[in-house]
Amino acid sequence: MAINWSGGLHHAKRGEASGFCYVNDIVLGILELLKYHARVLYIDIDVHHGDGVEEAFYLTPRVMTVSFHKFGDFFPGTGDITDIGENEGQFYSLNVPLDEGLTDDQFIDLFKVVITKTVETYQPGAIVLQCGADSLTRDRLGRFNLTLHGHAECVKICRSFGLPLMLLGGGGYTIRNVARCWAYETSVALNKQIDGTIPANDFWLYYAPDFQLHLEPRKDLPNLNTEESLHKIKQQCLSNLDALDSAPGVDFAYVPQDMMKVIKQLAAESDRAANDPSGPKKVRKRLHQGEMYDDR
Repeated sequence: MAINWSGGLHHAKRGEASGFCYVNDIVLGILELLKYHARVLYIDIDVHHGDGVEEAFYLTPRVMTVSFHKFGDFFPGTGDITDIGENEGQFYSLNVPLDEGLTDDQFIDLFKVVITKTVETYQPGAIVLQCGADSLTRDRLGRFNLTLHGHAECVKICRSFGLPLMLLGGGGYTIRNVARCWAYETSVALNKQIDGTIPANDFWLYYAPDFQLHLEPRKDLPNLNTEESLHKIKQQCLSNLDALDSAPGVDFAYVPQDMMKVIKQLAAESDRAANDPSGPKKVRKRLHQGEMYDDR
Protein backbone atom coordinates (compact mmCIF):
# COMPACT_ATOMS: atom_id res chain seq x y z
CA MET A 1 0.00 0.00 0.00
CA ALA A 2 1.15 3.50 -0.83
CA ILE A 3 -0.43 6.76 0.39
CA ASN A 4 0.03 10.27 -0.99
CA TRP A 5 -2.60 12.66 0.36
CA SER A 6 -1.03 15.59 -1.49
CA GLY A 7 -1.69 13.81 -4.80
CA GLY A 8 -4.90 13.08 -6.65
CA LEU A 9 -4.81 15.98 -9.13
CA HIS A 10 -7.28 14.34 -11.47
CA HIS A 11 -8.30 17.28 -13.70
CA ALA A 12 -4.92 18.09 -15.28
CA LYS A 13 -4.63 17.25 -18.97
CA ARG A 14 -1.62 16.46 -21.08
CA GLY A 15 -1.61 19.95 -22.60
CA GLU A 16 -3.31 22.18 -20.03
CA ALA A 17 -4.01 22.81 -16.38
CA SER A 18 -7.59 22.47 -15.15
CA GLY A 19 -9.54 22.64 -11.90
CA PHE A 20 -6.62 23.59 -9.61
CA CYS A 21 -4.58 20.71 -11.13
CA TYR A 22 -1.50 21.31 -13.29
CA VAL A 23 0.30 17.96 -13.15
CA ASN A 24 -1.75 14.79 -13.23
CA ASP A 25 0.19 12.66 -10.75
CA ILE A 26 -2.46 9.94 -11.04
CA VAL A 27 -1.78 9.35 -14.73
CA LEU A 28 1.97 9.32 -14.11
CA GLY A 29 1.57 6.87 -11.23
CA ILE A 30 -0.67 4.54 -13.24
CA LEU A 31 1.83 4.56 -16.12
CA GLU A 32 4.46 3.30 -13.67
CA LEU A 33 2.11 0.62 -12.35
CA LEU A 34 1.45 -0.57 -15.90
CA LYS A 35 5.10 -1.60 -16.13
CA TYR A 36 4.37 -4.24 -13.50
CA HIS A 37 0.66 -5.00 -13.84
CA ALA A 38 -1.35 -6.01 -16.90
CA ARG A 39 -4.40 -4.09 -15.70
CA VAL A 40 -4.91 -1.21 -13.25
CA LEU A 41 -8.25 -0.14 -11.78
CA TYR A 42 -8.68 3.57 -11.03
CA ILE A 43 -11.51 4.62 -8.67
CA ASP A 44 -12.46 8.26 -8.03
CA ILE A 45 -14.73 9.35 -5.14
CA ASP A 46 -14.07 13.08 -5.44
CA VAL A 47 -17.30 15.07 -5.86
CA HIS A 48 -16.01 16.15 -9.29
CA HIS A 49 -15.63 13.84 -12.27
CA GLY A 50 -12.11 12.46 -12.77
CA ASP A 51 -11.96 13.75 -16.33
CA GLY A 52 -8.20 14.03 -16.76
CA VAL A 53 -7.54 10.41 -15.83
CA GLU A 54 -10.45 9.12 -17.88
CA GLU A 55 -9.29 11.09 -20.92
CA ALA A 56 -5.74 9.73 -20.62
CA PHE A 57 -6.90 6.09 -20.74
CA TYR A 58 -10.13 6.44 -22.73
CA LEU A 59 -8.87 4.32 -25.64
CA THR A 60 -7.13 1.50 -23.78
CA PRO A 61 -8.35 -1.59 -21.89
CA ARG A 62 -5.27 -1.66 -19.68
CA VAL A 63 -6.75 0.90 -17.28
CA MET A 64 -10.36 0.87 -16.15
CA THR A 65 -11.60 4.15 -14.68
CA VAL A 66 -14.61 4.32 -12.36
CA SER A 67 -15.77 7.75 -11.20
CA PHE A 68 -18.51 8.50 -8.63
CA HIS A 69 -19.36 12.21 -8.90
CA LYS A 70 -21.99 14.92 -8.92
CA PHE A 71 -23.29 15.37 -12.44
CA GLY A 72 -25.25 18.16 -14.08
CA ASP A 73 -24.61 21.89 -13.81
CA PHE A 74 -21.34 21.24 -12.02
CA PHE A 75 -17.64 21.37 -12.89
CA PRO A 76 -16.23 19.91 -15.12
CA GLY A 77 -19.53 18.99 -16.78
CA THR A 78 -18.32 15.58 -17.98
CA GLY A 79 -18.92 12.04 -16.73
CA ASP A 80 -22.27 11.02 -18.17
CA ILE A 81 -23.22 7.39 -17.65
CA THR A 82 -23.11 6.95 -21.43
CA ASP A 83 -19.38 7.80 -21.54
CA ILE A 84 -17.90 4.31 -21.60
CA GLY A 85 -14.66 4.61 -23.60
CA GLU A 86 -13.95 4.17 -27.29
CA ASN A 87 -12.11 1.84 -29.68
CA GLU A 88 -10.21 -0.78 -27.67
CA GLY A 89 -11.17 1.08 -24.49
CA GLN A 90 -14.91 0.69 -25.00
CA PHE A 91 -16.64 -0.26 -21.71
CA TYR A 92 -13.43 0.35 -19.75
CA SER A 93 -14.63 3.76 -18.54
CA LEU A 94 -17.45 3.60 -16.02
CA ASN A 95 -19.21 6.74 -14.80
CA VAL A 96 -21.61 6.90 -11.85
CA PRO A 97 -23.36 10.31 -12.06
CA LEU A 98 -25.08 11.35 -8.83
CA ASP A 99 -27.07 14.31 -7.50
CA GLU A 100 -26.65 16.48 -4.43
CA GLY A 101 -27.50 15.34 -0.93
CA LEU A 102 -26.13 11.79 -1.33
CA THR A 103 -26.05 9.96 2.02
CA ASP A 104 -23.69 7.37 3.50
CA ASP A 105 -26.09 4.44 3.12
CA GLN A 106 -26.83 5.24 -0.51
CA PHE A 107 -23.19 5.73 -1.40
CA ILE A 108 -21.86 2.62 0.38
CA ASP A 109 -24.48 0.39 -1.24
CA LEU A 110 -23.75 1.74 -4.71
CA PHE A 111 -19.97 1.66 -4.28
CA LYS A 112 -19.87 -1.88 -2.90
CA VAL A 113 -22.06 -3.35 -5.64
CA VAL A 114 -20.35 -1.58 -8.54
CA ILE A 115 -16.74 -1.97 -7.39
CA THR A 116 -17.10 -5.61 -6.32
CA LYS A 117 -18.51 -6.46 -9.75
CA THR A 118 -15.77 -4.40 -11.42
CA VAL A 119 -12.96 -6.23 -9.60
CA GLU A 120 -14.51 -9.64 -10.30
CA THR A 121 -14.88 -8.86 -14.00
CA TYR A 122 -11.79 -6.79 -14.74
CA GLN A 123 -9.36 -8.63 -12.40
CA PRO A 124 -6.93 -5.74 -11.90
CA GLY A 125 -3.38 -6.22 -10.69
CA ALA A 126 -3.51 -3.02 -8.63
CA ILE A 127 -6.05 -0.41 -7.50
CA VAL A 128 -5.62 3.37 -7.36
CA LEU A 129 -8.22 5.13 -5.18
CA GLN A 130 -8.58 8.92 -5.32
CA CYS A 131 -10.15 10.01 -2.02
CA GLY A 132 -11.19 13.59 -2.77
CA ALA A 133 -12.59 15.06 0.46
CA ASP A 134 -14.92 17.52 -1.27
CA SER A 135 -17.56 14.77 -1.37
CA LEU A 136 -17.92 15.17 2.41
CA THR A 137 -20.77 17.01 4.05
CA ARG A 138 -20.29 20.77 4.63
CA ASP A 139 -17.70 21.17 1.89
CA ARG A 140 -17.69 24.68 0.43
CA LEU A 141 -17.94 23.41 -3.15
CA GLY A 142 -19.23 19.86 -2.87
CA ARG A 143 -22.92 19.08 -2.52
CA PHE A 144 -22.88 15.55 -1.14
CA ASN A 145 -23.80 14.75 2.46
CA LEU A 146 -21.28 12.03 3.30
CA THR A 147 -19.66 11.61 6.70
CA LEU A 148 -16.19 10.25 7.34
CA HIS A 149 -17.69 6.80 7.92
CA GLY A 150 -19.28 6.63 4.48
CA HIS A 151 -16.24 8.09 2.74
CA ALA A 152 -13.77 5.81 4.50
CA GLU A 153 -15.86 2.72 3.78
CA CYS A 154 -14.51 2.94 0.24
CA VAL A 155 -10.99 2.49 1.61
CA LYS A 156 -12.12 -0.55 3.61
CA ILE A 157 -13.76 -2.13 0.58
CA CYS A 158 -10.75 -1.56 -1.67
CA ARG A 159 -8.38 -2.86 1.00
CA SER A 160 -10.48 -6.02 1.40
CA PHE A 161 -9.58 -7.23 -2.11
CA GLY A 162 -5.98 -7.85 -1.02
CA LEU A 163 -4.49 -6.13 -4.08
CA PRO A 164 -1.70 -3.55 -4.20
CA LEU A 165 -3.43 -0.29 -3.31
CA MET A 166 -2.48 3.35 -3.86
CA LEU A 167 -4.45 5.96 -1.88
CA LEU A 168 -4.42 9.54 -3.12
CA GLY A 169 -5.91 12.82 -1.97
CA GLY A 170 -7.76 15.23 -4.21
CA GLY A 171 -10.26 18.03 -3.73
CA GLY A 172 -11.49 19.44 -0.44
CA TYR A 173 -12.40 23.05 0.34
CA THR A 174 -13.32 23.01 4.01
CA ILE A 175 -9.77 22.50 5.19
CA ARG A 176 -10.43 21.28 8.72
CA ASN A 177 -12.64 18.53 7.31
CA VAL A 178 -9.99 17.54 4.76
CA ALA A 179 -7.57 17.02 7.65
CA ARG A 180 -10.20 15.03 9.53
CA CYS A 181 -10.91 12.85 6.50
CA TRP A 182 -7.39 11.87 5.54
CA ALA A 183 -6.27 11.39 9.14
CA TYR A 184 -9.16 8.99 9.69
CA GLU A 185 -8.64 7.20 6.39
CA THR A 186 -4.97 6.69 7.20
CA SER A 187 -6.09 4.91 10.37
CA VAL A 188 -8.58 2.85 8.34
CA ALA A 189 -5.87 1.91 5.83
CA LEU A 190 -3.63 0.76 8.69
CA ASN A 191 -6.53 -0.94 10.48
CA LYS A 192 -5.91 1.15 13.60
CA GLN A 193 -8.43 2.64 16.01
CA ILE A 194 -8.00 6.33 16.80
CA ASP A 195 -9.66 8.58 19.36
CA GLY A 196 -12.63 10.63 18.19
CA THR A 197 -11.46 13.70 20.08
CA ILE A 198 -9.08 16.10 18.36
CA PRO A 199 -5.85 16.26 20.43
CA ALA A 200 -4.29 19.57 21.41
CA ASN A 201 -2.21 21.04 18.57
CA ASP A 202 -1.28 24.37 16.99
CA PHE A 203 -4.49 24.38 14.92
CA TRP A 204 -6.80 23.12 17.65
CA LEU A 205 -9.12 26.15 17.49
CA TYR A 206 -10.00 25.33 13.87
CA TYR A 207 -11.98 22.35 15.16
CA ALA A 208 -14.30 24.35 17.45
CA PRO A 209 -16.86 24.10 18.86
CA ASP A 210 -16.90 20.33 19.47
CA PHE A 211 -13.25 19.42 18.71
CA GLN A 212 -14.37 16.02 17.45
CA LEU A 213 -12.97 13.97 14.59
CA HIS A 214 -16.25 12.85 13.03
CA LEU A 215 -18.85 14.94 11.22
CA GLU A 216 -22.61 15.01 11.43
CA PRO A 217 -24.52 15.16 8.13
CA ARG A 218 -26.42 18.31 7.27
CA LYS A 219 -30.15 18.24 7.97
CA ASP A 220 -30.93 21.22 5.74
CA LEU A 221 -29.50 19.72 2.52
CA PRO A 222 -32.18 18.08 0.36
CA ASN A 223 -31.35 14.65 -1.03
CA LEU A 224 -32.18 14.61 -4.74
CA ASN A 225 -31.08 10.97 -5.17
CA THR A 226 -34.21 8.83 -5.13
CA GLU A 227 -34.13 5.08 -4.68
CA GLU A 228 -35.53 4.70 -8.16
CA SER A 229 -32.84 6.85 -9.78
CA LEU A 230 -30.05 5.10 -7.88
CA HIS A 231 -31.45 1.70 -8.90
CA LYS A 232 -31.39 2.73 -12.55
CA ILE A 233 -27.80 3.94 -12.26
CA LYS A 234 -26.74 0.72 -10.54
CA GLN A 235 -28.40 -1.45 -13.17
CA GLN A 236 -26.84 0.52 -16.02
CA CYS A 237 -23.38 0.22 -14.47
CA LEU A 238 -23.82 -3.53 -14.03
CA SER A 239 -25.04 -3.79 -17.61
CA ASN A 240 -21.92 -2.00 -18.84
CA LEU A 241 -19.76 -4.41 -16.83
CA ASP A 242 -21.61 -7.38 -18.32
CA ALA A 243 -20.42 -6.18 -21.73
CA LEU A 244 -16.88 -7.15 -20.68
CA ASP A 245 -16.54 -10.81 -21.59
CA SER A 246 -13.39 -11.29 -19.54
CA ALA A 247 -10.33 -9.51 -18.28
CA PRO A 248 -8.29 -8.33 -21.29
CA GLY A 249 -4.88 -9.85 -21.92
CA VAL A 250 -1.96 -7.59 -22.79
CA ASP A 251 1.58 -7.78 -24.09
CA PHE A 252 4.22 -6.01 -22.05
CA ALA A 253 6.27 -3.70 -24.24
CA TYR A 254 8.78 -3.06 -21.48
CA VAL A 255 9.65 -5.04 -18.38
CA PRO A 256 11.62 -3.15 -15.67
CA GLN A 257 14.87 -4.66 -14.49
CA ASP A 258 13.62 -5.11 -10.93
CA MET A 259 10.63 -7.04 -12.29
CA MET A 260 13.03 -9.30 -14.19
CA LYS A 261 14.73 -10.10 -10.91
CA VAL A 262 11.38 -11.19 -9.48
CA ILE A 263 10.67 -13.40 -12.50
CA LYS A 264 14.09 -15.04 -12.30
CA GLN A 265 13.70 -15.53 -8.55
CA LEU A 266 10.37 -17.28 -9.07
CA ALA A 267 11.94 -19.51 -11.71
CA ALA A 268 14.79 -20.42 -9.37
CA GLU A 269 12.36 -21.21 -6.54
CA SER A 270 10.35 -23.38 -8.90
CA ASP A 271 13.50 -25.28 -9.90
CA ARG A 272 14.49 -25.86 -6.30
CA ALA A 273 11.01 -27.08 -5.41
CA ALA A 274 10.97 -29.45 -8.39
CA ASN A 275 14.32 -30.97 -7.41
CA ASP A 276 13.47 -31.26 -3.71
CA PRO A 277 12.38 -34.89 -3.05
CA SER A 278 10.89 -33.93 0.31
CA GLY A 279 8.85 -31.13 -1.14
CA PRO A 280 5.25 -31.24 -2.37
CA LYS A 281 4.58 -33.03 -5.63
CA LYS A 282 2.67 -30.10 -7.12
CA VAL A 283 5.01 -27.21 -7.84
CA ARG A 284 4.80 -24.03 -9.85
CA LYS A 285 5.30 -24.56 -13.55
CA ARG A 286 8.79 -23.58 -14.62
CA LEU A 287 8.88 -20.37 -16.65
CA HIS A 288 9.61 -20.98 -20.30
CA GLN A 289 12.80 -19.41 -21.61
CA GLY A 290 10.67 -17.43 -24.04
CA GLU A 291 9.20 -15.53 -21.11
CA MET A 292 12.60 -14.09 -20.26
CA TYR A 293 13.42 -10.80 -21.92
CA ASP A 294 16.74 -9.10 -22.46
CA ASP A 295 17.33 -5.36 -22.18
CA ARG A 296 15.72 -4.80 -25.57
